[in-house]
Amino acid sequence: MTNFKSGLFTTAIATFGLTFGAAAFAAEKPTVVLVHGAFAESSSWNGVVAELHDQGYPVIALANPLRSVKSDAAYLSDVVANTKGPVVLVGHSYGGSVISNVTADQAKVKALVYVAAFAPEQGENIAELSGRYPGGTLGPTLAAPVVLKDGNKDLYIQQDKFHTQFAADVPAAEAALMAATQRPVTEAALHEASAAPAWKKIPSWAIYGTADKNIPAPAMKFMAERAGAKKIVEIKGASHVVMTSKPEQVAELIVEAAEATAQ
Repeated sequence: MTNFKSGLFTTAIATFGLTFGAAAFAAEKPTVVLVHGAFAESSSWNGVVAELHDQGYPVIALANPLRSVKSDAAYLSDVVANTKGPVVLVGHSYGGSVISNVTADQAKVKALVYVAAFAPEQGENIAELSGRYPGGTLGPTLAAPVVLKDGNKDLYIQQDKFHTQFAADVPAAEAALMAATQRPVTEAALHEASAAPAWKKIPSWAIYGTADKNIPAPAMKFMAERAGAKKIVEIKGASHVVMTSKPEQVAELIVEAAEATAQ
């Protein structure tokens, strides 16, 4: 008689090894590590994951802690170090700052893909970058912060404003689920100065929507061009969660980056 708990444990170990080992999935392809941003979570990448799996890419949709740029980047670096073979890092929104600050062996990181994301220069912070160009409307949609015992504050978007602000091109029912499952970012993380950016040494690509209300499109264009992005894709009418509303286009750019940097 099969031991049910033992079977589940064996299956979990096998799945973990497949995901992080990646070799059994597609030895010739890099592992794509997806890093969500503030007010989102790993499932925001589900459509992109499905597209990449269909093309044989192993994928890790990271659970980004959203505590501080430095500590989140250190966690990502640990994941990269424990992933076999080359990787492509993909960051959404605040996640772009995280992949920019990765401290893993940069020879292992083949490409950076910025998805409606920040690509800060050394010394810059997200709060300043988001307000550098007009058009961002996030501030008034934020809920009263949750004050933490260490004095920091957790920030959320008010659920009744989430659809319009964050995910206007996503069906209302799906946006409501996203609003309920959003993960907070600390206020301090948004004002934390970035370190020397990885995009100065690692080739980058970028994609964003023209109807983004969190990060104005001109700001993302500026950052992508400054980072020397190999390709910049602008999707007309797309919201801040372009990876959720336009997963095919996002996956297509990720694959292009992976193929362009394959050895």
